[in-house]
Parts: sequence; structure tokens; C-alpha cells
Amino acid sequence: MPEDMIDDPTGFLIRQAPYDALPPERLAEVIGRLETLDLPAGARAFTEGDALTGLYIIRDGTMSITDATGVELSHLGPGNSFGERGLLRGGTAVATATAAEPTRLYRLPAPLFFNLMQGEEAFRRFFDRSRPDRPQTKTGELTATRVEDLMTRDPATCEPGTPIRVAARTMRDRRISSLCITDGGKLFGIVTLRDLVNKALAEDVGADTPVAGIMTPDPATLPPTAIGSDVLHRMMERRLGHLPIVAGDQLVGIVTQTDLTRFLASTSAGLMADIGRADSAEDIARVTARIPELLAQLVAGGNRHEVVTRLVTDIADGATRRLIRFFEGEYGPAPVPYAWVACGSQGRQEQTGVSDQDNALIIDDAATEADMAWFAGLAEFVCAGLDKAGYVFCPGEMMAKTPRWRQRVLGWRGYFADWIAHPSKEAQMLASVMFDLRVIEGDEALYRPLQAAVLKGAAENSIFRAHMAANAVGHVPPLGLIRGFATLRSGEHRNRIDMKMNGVVPIVDLGRAYALQGGLEAANTRDRIEAAGAAKVISESGARDLLDAYDVIAQARLDHQMRQIRRGEAPDNFMAPSELSDLERSHLRDAFVVVKTMQSALMSGRGVMG
Repeated sequence: MPEDMIDDPTGFLIRQAPYDALPPERLAEVIGRLETLDLPAGARAFTEGDALTGLYIIRDGTMSITDATGVELSHLGPGNSFGERGLLRGGTAVATATAAEPTRLYRLPAPLFFNLMQGEEAFRRFFDRSRPDRPQTKTGELTATRVEDLMTRDPATCEPGTPIRVAARTMRDRRISSLCITDGGKLFGIVTLRDLVNKALAEDVGADTPVAGIMTPDPATLPPTAIGSDVLHRMMERRLGHLPIVAGDQLVGIVTQTDLTRFLASTSAGLMADIGRADSAEDIARVTARIPELLAQLVAGGNRHEVVTRLVTDIADGATRRLIRFFEGEYGPAPVPYAWVACGSQGRQEQTGVSDQDNALIIDDAATEADMAWFAGLAEFVCAGLDKAGYVFCPGEMMAKTPRWRQRVLGWRGYFADWIAHPSKEAQMLASVMFDLRVIEGDEALYRPLQAAVLKGAAENSIFRAHMAANAVGHVPPLGLIRGFATLRSGEHRNRIDMKMNGVVPIVDLGRAYALQGGLEAANTRDRIEAAGAAKVISESGARDLLDAYDVIAQARLDHQMRQIRRGEAPDNFMAPSELSDLERSHLRDAFVVVKTMQSALMSGRGVMG
């Protein structure tokens, strides 16, 4: 844990529910009365039957809660509270709490706990689990919920020149812990209760100083099309309590931590939080080693394939950003702006339990040769760390550590222009990977103009589009004669279907071809097909059929990997038809027929409109 966080209950609590919902003066009261306890491993905070003196909050470490027979009831980590049940049932401990490792606790005195229960609705709803109106939300519900349905619309804002005094009064009067700093609707920064305490009060900044002087500029944001798990992942990875929601450059809402975050942070978000706390590449590797089990749990829990792959990809994104932070911590910040971009399945947010790494670096044209040497070191460090974490080196060396894929913006413009003007087989292959770019870390402004120019160039070059369409049908669905499947004929995977290269990849290729036909910005395959249908690049019925086929094929692939993981095997993409029931085989074959039909339509022009 960073040293500056250890003795800073303010920065910790304002990111934890229900304290993030307390008005500033109540939170200040809580912080002023907290007691800090350091327990060695094996020490008890209390034993069943003891009189309780307060509510315990875990700052760092883990606590084991056991009953009278020694059976573990809970295993709690940072941010979790315990002792409330005993306090609410007469003030006597109903279980035993033991430190599973050296642990730091905050203790909130019992009188203040009851005072907050009586006077603060958010606090009472959080701890009184007997109340019938307490929200109960499952992970699956959150992953199926878009941020625009979670966010607070029209969040409180002020202009950059607003005096700190006025901003603080606004937060007090509206009982909120943050203000978004905007000008003409454009988000410039955010100021939180922590900023008021640590930057204004602690540094004795004048109350009439413009709030821009203490705000966090260019804060992390998400678009309203993101899903609820994206919010939790971003908050846990970056230790945030507030996340503005931005459409383009316009502020449209904000999401803050609530009592849902702790309930929902037990699976994929828990891994993200562990990555955020990692101190080395080895720590990250220990976290990513848990991905197969996570995938199996998500699939078994009934989550749709696009939700599972999105959550799994989030972990790769988090590992990448954490490794970048390690390098910058040792060698200083980047000398010029850059964008670390993911390609392939990570770029499309479609990773499963089997993924190598495909990445690249886009660097500002102002970079000197000395600057480029810094980026070479960054690329070597991050790629090596990802390899250690299970994202093995790309066999084709399509990685940022390869000089060819570590270029200034001008170099990237040249690459794409050449691929479009001269669509050789290699150019088609490279373009297929590089058209799936997504910025993971750095300055997106370096990529957006490049993306716009490339899409425009591709849309205007019919020869290039024709070549890419031909390339898109290079991977054929495994359809055999007499309603059977065409399985692999030799090798260790003989008599199995390659559910990646002959299953999912043909649909990925179709989605990319549609995106090039329509100049569509989306990188995710489902998003591309939906956008193609909406833009009349393909017929609406064709889009629906292809999405249905995609669901069947992609889900079958994940179900296969789940079964392997449950058997203790390493997941792969090679599925025996015998794993499926007669009905499942029939549905899968029908899905492959749809894909083959859409490939034929693409080549004949019948599936492309306008």
C-alpha cells in the first residue's frame, strides 16, 4: 500500500460506501473520531460474546469471521466492515473476528454509529439488512445494465473560476461529495471532499481561490454506453469514488460508489482491485492466474458471452495499465504524449481464457530519438510483464516491443495509407489486426484523427474494400456433408472443431468488413454488426440473423472452455462435437449455415446495401 494512503482515512473512506454518501460535515465527524488499530496475524478484534465498542472497518489486510464452532462465516478484505450485527443486536459480538494476516482497522465508536443510523438514510440502508427496501442486485443484473441507466443525470457542476468557498457550500447544501468542473457543458475536472481537505485546508489555500486550482484535471471518465461493471472496474483499479460520464466532450452524468459496489466486487471487480494493489509483475501474474476460474464462474452463472469476454478483457487492460505505472514509477513520466493500444481480441474486448498479446505504441511526432529509447524500454517492460502474466508473446511479434509496431503518428499514417493503396496479402493481414485498435492507456487524441483518416481512406477505396471482403471469407465455417461438421483431420486436435478460427473468427472478419464498408468506428464485433444494421450497410434481418448465430457459436466456445476448466484442464478452442447434445449440434450447425450465407452475400454484394 502506498505510504500516503496508510494514514489517510479521508482518501480511503470517500471511496467506500456508505461514507461516500455522507454530507461533508458528517464525514469530517467520522474521520475525526476514528480509532486506528493494528493487529498482527492471529490477533482477535473481538470474541463471540464480547461487548462491542464500535464498528470495525478494514483498511488493509484480511479478517476471518468465525462462529462458536470455528467454522468460517466470512473472509473480509479492505473496505469491508464487521461488528454491525452485534451492535444492532444489543451490543454483544455474535461471532469471532481474527486477523488472517497483519491488518489495520479503523474503529467507529458505537455512539457515533447509532447516531449515523438514526440521522443518515444512506448509512441506515447500508447496515440495516432487515429493511425490506434494501436493494438486492446480482452481478448479472449489473453487467446487463448500461451506465446511462445507473448514472445520476445533470450532476452538480461549477465553472473553473468558481471560488473554493462557493464550491464547498454547494457540496454542503446539496449533500454531495464531489462537483464536476465544466465550461459550456465540457468537462475540465472534478473536485471532491478529499481535494477540499488535502489541497485546500491542508495547504491553507485561500477560500476565494478558483476551484480550478485544487481540482483533478481531465479525470477518468466513461461513456454512457459502458456497462455497470466497467464503472466498478475503473473505480477499483484507480481507487476512485466518483466517475463522470461523458458523451463526446459533454458531461451527461456521474456514477458514485454505493452499497452495490461492495456486493458486486466479489468476482471480476475483485481481480481488478487486486491488480490495482499489485506491487510487481509477479503480483499481477498471481491475479491473472485466477482468470480461468473466473471465466468458468461467469459462464456457469448464465452471463452472456459478450459480458464474459468484456469482463475478462478488462483484467488484461488493468494489467497493462498497472505495468505501465510500474515503469513510469521507476523511469519517470513519458517524455511526450503516447497511446498504448491493444489489437486483436483485446482491442475488440473479446478475450476468453486463451489469449496471447497483440499491442502497439502510437507516439507523438515530437518524439526525439532519446524519447524513442524511453518508449522502447517501456514496451520491453510491459510486454515481458504481460508474458509473465499469461498473455504470451505474439507468435507474429505484433507487439509494441517490436520496433515496427512502435512508431510516431506520422509512421502509422504511412502504414495505413500504404496498406489501403497497395492491399497485398500481407497488407490485408496486417490491416485486419490493426483495424481493431483500442487505446488502453495514454492520449486518445493521438489515435482519433488517425482512426478517422483511415476509415475515410478505406471507405473511399473500393479496391481495398473488395480485397478486405475477400479476406473476410478466408476462414470458413466447419460445415460437412449430410448435416455434419467438418472437423480437423490430423494432429493432436483431430476430429475436433476449431471454435476460434472456424467458429468465431469468420464472424469477426465479417464485422470488420462491414465496419470498413460503412466507415464505422466500433471495434467490438457485436457493436459492429449492430451498427452495420442500423446504418443499412447490411439488412436489418441479416444483422439479426448474424447476431443470433454469433451468440450460439461464441457461447458454445465458452461452454467448452468452462467444461475444460471444471475438469482441471487448460482451456483451448478445440471442441469435439460429441460434447454437444443432438439439439445443440443442430443449433450450432444452423448458426454456421447463417455465417456461410452472410459470407456469400458479402462476396456477391447482396449483403451490402447502399
